[in-house]
Amino acid sequence: MAQPVFHPSVEGAQHGAKTLAQFLDYAKAAGAVGVQPSNYMLQDGNKLKSAKEIKQTFEQRGMLIDGISCHCITWVHTTAWTGSPTIRPFIPADVAKQSVDKIEKWAEDYMMRLFDLAAELGVKVLPMFWGVAFGWEVATGYPWGFWKGGDYDLIEEGKERFVKKTAKIRKKASSMGFYLCHEIHPGTAAVCADDFNVLVEICDGDKCLAVNADPSHCWEGESWETRFRKVADRVYACHVKNHVVRPGFPLRRMAPDWPDRAMQFVDIPSGDLNMVRYAEMLINIGYPKRYCEVMGRKTAPLIVEAESAYRDIDATSANGIAYVRDYLCFPIAAGSFEDGMGA
Repeated sequence: MAQPVFHPSVEGAQHGAKTLAQFLDYAKAAGAVGVQPSNYMLQDGNKLKSAKEIKQTFEQRGMLIDGISCHCITWVHTTAWTGSPTIRPFIPADVAKQSVDKIEKWAEDYMMRLFDLAAELGVKVLPMFWGVAFGWEVATGYPWGFWKGGDYDLIEEGKERFVKKTAKIRKKASSMGFYLCHEIHPGTAAVCADDFNVLVEICDGDKCLAVNADPSHCWEGESWETRFRKVADRVYACHVKNHVVRPGFPLRRMAPDWPDRAMQFVDIPSGDLNMVRYAEMLINIGYPKRYCEVMGRKTAPLIVEAESAYRDIDATSANGIAYVRDYLCFPIAAGSFEDGMGA
């Protein structure tokens, strides 16, 4: 019988209140085969745990480490220059009091140490997102004509800033065969496929610049199929996540509470997006093949990142893991359904 190319997995960032051991126990009980822990789950205080300790924790539970989520730390690194307070939840209090240059250097050093740990763990796929390297004005995406003036050009300045600020990180990642999988996302250095391809272009096609596919962030005109086919050969990681867009509500309203927002993340089965079609596209663009080759695996993870404005996070993720296991980890056709007709 044909075998599946996927296995159910789950993102750890939303479950940060749990220790690594607690998270693994929760994920296994929910039916996951592997997990994608956040970098914070791999810490002991403000220091990273040893690879030996982390491996033992996984081996004792028979679980796979499918990647390391370093979204928050890369957000800090490429956003610190703006002076934004949004980086503070992700850095130690004493670091937050330092100058933006020192915070950026701290984040860069942290990434270097995380790379060393990832190498020891045999992890080469690192889902993340780059921060607002082009500035908050450009990150708004607002279609007006003030991004360029007589003495400034925010887009060109942003290109130069991104190349310089990420150079050291990219150099080490490339030398280690890592894939830094940017989650194309509103308010980051690349909010759509075309923006991501610009990052690749200005970095001379740097191989480490990869994509973490997540269909739930396609809610402003670019469909998930359009987005991920434009960057198809760069997709080395993925999330399975769903949303609803409430008709008649303004998408950019300043609503701090999720239940009041026009776009809301929801449990995977009930959202607007068809997850089966999404999984099929991932196969078609070669994601599982690339992941398995890089990580030396037989199956690639479909990593649940289910969030909800109403449902408890543990219940939401457990529901998502079960959905992925039951509906998305299907056996792959060996040929066309037409092949057997008339036989």
